[in-house]
Amino acid sequence: MTDSEKRSYEELHQVWCLPFEHKTLNFTEIFGNTNPVTFEIGFGMGHATAAIARANPEMNYIGSEVHVPGVGRLLSEIKKNQLKNLFIIEYDALEILKSMIPDGSIEAFHIFFPDPWPKKKHHKRRLVQRPHTDLLMQKLTPGGYIYFATDWQEYAEEALSELEATDGLKNRYEGFAPHQEWRPRTKFEQKGIDAGRDIFELYFEKEE
Repeated sequence: MTDSEKRSYEELHQVWCLPFEHKTLNFTEIFGNTNPVTFEIGFGMGHATAAIARANPEMNYIGSEVHVPGVGRLLSEIKKNQLKNLFIIEYDALEILKSMIPDGSIEAFHIFFPDPWPKKKHHKRRLVQRPHTDLLMQKLTPGGYIYFATDWQEYAEEALSELEATDGLKNRYEGFAPHQEWRPRTKFEQKGIDAGRDIFELYFEKEE
């Protein structure tokens, strides 16, 4: 961690980080309103997360991340931009979803450039596969969406197949989605582009 990340982590953790608990969250109490909630899984260093939250004050955001420097960085962004619509849970996203998130309560899941686990023996660790996608579908509101982006083509193709096989979800597009202009480019994305890799995006919605 840089000195500024460490300082932000120590000063702001108790303010903007929600503790992991085996207890269902009450979003109205947390945010002080009934605005729709977007859940980002693995926000990395949080630059895109903060930018999206800043651009959409009428939406609420929860970001999950286990990388401590990234948590510190996003905390500093929350303070710098005086964001009132973004909280962090520093814990494994799947455990958060199982223990803390009510069914049918999430407007959107953002999954931007997760670990592709490229070795075949590690594919079982990938996030976007069943039964994880069934859990995501269960937590979505009717009409809510899952927006996934990766620079790893094989993972993208597998994720497309897994999402298509998830009951209750439908692809907004034929195959891969076009880039959604409101999504800022992430550092992981730029690394992939610099390495000459293509970007693949998926946009699936929960049936009404």
